[in-house]
Amino acid sequence: MSPESAPGRQGEAVEAVEVTRAGRWPKETVVSLAAFVVLWHLASMVLPPFVAPSWARIGKSLVDIAARPDFVAVTIARVATALLVSFVLGMALAIAMYRWAVLERYLMPLIKLLMAVPVLCWILFAVLWFKFREVRIAFILVVVCAPIFVIDVLDGMRGVSRDLRDMVRALRPTGRQFFAKLILPATVPAILTSWKVNLSLSIRVVTMAELVGATSGIGYALMQANETFSVADVFAWTVVLVLILMAANVAVTAVERRLLVWRE
Repeated sequence: MSPESAPGRQGEAVEAVEVTRAGRWPKETVVSLAAFVVLWHLASMVLPPFVAPSWARIGKSLVDIAARPDFVAVTIARVATALLVSFVLGMALAIAMYRWAVLERYLMPLIKLLMAVPVLCWILFAVLWFKFREVRIAFILVVVCAPIFVIDVLDGMRGVSRDLRDMVRALRPTGRQFFAKLILPATVPAILTSWKVNLSLSIRVVTMAELVGATSGIGYALMQANETFSVADVFAWTVVLVLILMAANVAVTAVERRLLVWRE
């Protein structure tokens, strides 16, 4: 690499970071979204409304959704509650498995088995096992998300470098100090990555869970839109789901930037 090209690439990287921090989208993202908007508009001009509704119809559906935010609030509350329970459960299991290897040998096969079960099967099990729909939805979300927290957190704990371990042990800490001062802080990046994965997964799973037996939430609204053949409503609710996920990722990224400022 020539000396002239290296500073140029570094400058581009710095500029990209500054743009991201400023909350502006890269020009490639703007161009891609604009192209999608134009192509959808052209498709709505030649295709029937039940295939490609116009942006005016979709906008009307979004206005109707904004006038009734209760379904959105219900879905967000379900996801937030289930993710908190999954995180606490996953952290507790990961810490226990890290401290006692015999526990890991017995529990890890079961956790991997849970992760291999399709979401649809968990939905059917929940319908058969539980009477109350909120319990069904919470069970589905926790059984899908908690194993991911366990795996990621445990891998993060196991991934702490030997050099750091030896350096801290040279100070003769207690077992609790060793865990609190080294292992847990070093696991924060893995924890935040797991949150990002589970946020995306939980949004998809809760929508599927609400399709079965729920009388509120975005999944129930999607089912109603499907029964009335309203593609505009389906598209509008999809946009809402994407916006929720984007907002959640922005929040996690802000927390990540604050907690991991030392990496910059």
